[in-house]
Amino acid sequence: MLKRKIQSYIENYLKNQSNRILLIDGARQIGKSFIIKEVGTQCFKHFVEINLYDDINGSKVFDNIRSVDDFYFKLSTVAGDNLGNYADTLVFLDEIQVYPQLLTLLKFLNAEHRFRYIASGSQLGIALKMTTSVPIGSVEIKRMFQLDFEEFLWSCGFNEESTAMLKKKMTGREQLDESMHNRLMDLFRKYLLVGGLPSVVNEYVATKNIVAIRKIQDDIKMLYGIDASQYDTQHKLKINTIYNLIPSNMENKKKRVVYRDIEQKKDKRSRDYIEEFDYLLESGIALGVKAIASPTFPLVASVSKNLIKLYMNDVGLLTNVLFKNSFEAVLNDIPSLNLGSVYESVVAQELCAHGYHLFYYDNKEKGEVDYIIDDYGTLSVLPIEVKSGKDYQRHSALNNLLSASYNIKRACVLYNGSKADVKNGVDYLPIYYVMSFDNDSMQEKILL
Repeated sequence: MLKRKIQSYIENYLKNQSNRILLIDGARQIGKSFIIKEVGTQCFKHFVEINLYDDINGSKVFDNIRSVDDFYFKLSTVAGDNLGNYADTLVFLDEIQVYPQLLTLLKFLNAEHRFRYIASGSQLGIALKMTTSVPIGSVEIKRMFQLDFEEFLWSCGFNEESTAMLKKKMTGREQLDESMHNRLMDLFRKYLLVGGLPSVVNEYVATKNIVAIRKIQDDIKMLYGIDASQYDTQHKLKINTIYNLIPSNMENKKKRVVYRDIEQKKDKRSRDYIEEFDYLLESGIALGVKAIASPTFPLVASVSKNLIKLYMNDVGLLTNVLFKNSFEAVLNDIPSLNLGSVYESVVAQELCAHGYHLFYYDNKEKGEVDYIIDDYGTLSVLPIEVKSGKDYQRHSALNNLLSASYNIKRACVLYNGSKADVKNGVDYLPIYYVMSFDNDSMQEKILL
């Protein structure tokens, strides 16, 4: 079993008997159902799992439920004798977004105290917008991601104590010895190929077979496309077009989405694709990075542009598209290949998993900086540049930003070397140090 950080969060929620129902949100195939079942069966005598995605595509038992009594009746027909009481029964509603009316019903089920409930969904943000009555005061939404690099290290034999010690050194900007650097860099490059989707990581741990790994990734990418095609006829083609443009956009000097390229129509603007972008971001299959022209803390108050960069949610899916089975390109860091987009993608993935909202600096005169995140420790912002080549100390846009009057305390360059160094207010850190960027106290947790 793959160890996941969110497991302890779910365990604490169930043991503390919260007065809210926990909804685990996140993309399909990231392990939501597995970890909920694992924890639920350990904590409760009776565990009832209802896969609503299977239901709507099958018997439709839970379709057209409009009252608590209707729900209990339908639940009893499925669960049978596996229903006890509030203290010993956990009902898991998987993929709850397929029946938006059940989101409304959660408020009343929670008040009844007949059973405990937990739910998961891959498009909860979209579903809540379609819900006529949002269950305010009854729901807590927690965002889940695929395995981050630290969790990948656990799957490769590291334990929590060893990674905690590594992160402490990284947070203190200590340089690791050469042997540890080489080991971590080797595993980091493998992570670029494997990514963090649980079924893919399990295959890597079991077989180390790149062909088998790529087959699973192909299937998951196809599944994402099928999900999009079920959205509706008006939007599905544009959703798939935007999603499939992500790898090619990332190879451009400016990686932001060019709206006129989506349908090859010069008059198209961001407002023409609001629902498509909502789907890609809310479903978790893409990560969005919004442009900031005036980077002041907090960044969310400074968003003023309709410019956005999109990244695939998993770096393994990206390297599959770019390199397929030519794994030497990544493992050997071939100089003739530009791995910049791959490095940027994995940094976006790590920062999101660690609780950060992503922004980038965009200024016609001063240039573009890859990422800017809120630094709650200094009540300032932290610019981050990602470099894959030897010229990692060349960063004119970052220098321009630091010389501007934005009260920025420090900046960071993540690169593929071994030295941890500080020069002129810039931390130069090995790329894998991103695992120590932790904003857990601010991780996305929404109370409704």
